[in-house]
Amino acid sequence: MSSIAVSNLQLKIATFNLFNYLEPPNAFYDFERIYSAEQWRKKQHWIAEYLREYQPDIIGFQEVFSPESLKQLVAEQGYHYFAVVDEPQVIDDFIYKRPVVAIASRYPIIEVAAVKPNIELAQTLGLTQDFSFSRKVLRATVNVPHLGSCDCYVVHFKSKRSMIELDEQNKSRSPEQTIIESLKAQVAGGWGSTIQRGSEATLLMVDMIERRETTSNPMVLMGDFNNTLTDGVLSHLLTNTLRFVSSIDRDAYLAQYCLKDGWNLFQASIINETSKEEKIPRTPTHYFGASSSVLDYILLSCEFDASYHDSLYQVSGYDTYDRHLINPIFERDGESTDHGIALVTLTLRS
Repeated sequence: MSSIAVSNLQLKIATFNLFNYLEPPNAFYDFERIYSAEQWRKKQHWIAEYLREYQPDIIGFQEVFSPESLKQLVAEQGYHYFAVVDEPQVIDDFIYKRPVVAIASRYPIIEVAAVKPNIELAQTLGLTQDFSFSRKVLRATVNVPHLGSCDCYVVHFKSKRSMIELDEQNKSRSPEQTIIESLKAQVAGGWGSTIQRGSEATLLMVDMIERRETTSNPMVLMGDFNNTLTDGVLSHLLTNTLRFVSSIDRDAYLAQYCLKDGWNLFQASIINETSKEEKIPRTPTHYFGASSSVLDYILLSCEFDASYHDSLYQVSGYDTYDRHLINPIFERDGESTDHGIALVTLTLRS
């Protein structure tokens, strides 16, 4: 094996919510939210330090308001391939909303596209004919060592925030009426967001299956899912069974189109190496009050699953960087992010 091949025995992939990445003097969401020059310098430095320490090869970013600034930052860290498929919305000249996703890679990005939902299927599901992803989904085909073309999808699914905004300054309502209207808005608006989020995942998964059928490219889906994978809304992203299909046909083809959680593949590799069934607790990627959850995921196709007979890579490591969340130091972490950073290490199988 050549020296180049030896240096590429591992592949690291990370998903990184940047939390309001917007270069001053622009503002995010309202005119008071502007980083000072010092705050911006600290945020840039914090991101660069993570990249230097953990050295991911491919990174999916969320909450990007300033793509050109991010492109320059990652280029300085050796990521010469960068892409976005959308741009944030600007109101009142300098106030930004609707951030976008981005991808950076050490390896060549040979094709980039925004995934478009199948509107005919969306209408079959009871959605409107103008259905769209709340944030455009990015698909980048990366030329990965030993693997060739690999389709990397970066997502930021709809948040749990209510889709219905109530004017709380309305003086015509009594305090009780305001509470009642707020409750109704939260119930209905929260469900609306759930429908949007689940529909985004469904339509994306169908598109990924169709793309896989056409190209046979390995698949990586990463991002901020704004939901756990275990509560049912997004669990179909990990569908690996079919009803009413012959097991012969099913077993021959199904694995090629299914995704697996990188964390679960890591757990399986530990059990395989140690023969111990004891599971390691998973580190949350987000904290809200006293509660915590995993919202950031990296899902992988069978080429990265050691139990699949034709896989080329196996998951040898999984890291959730959360020091800034559980033990923050202001001087170091004051302008970091409100999410943990998930990183999966893939090792070429011998």
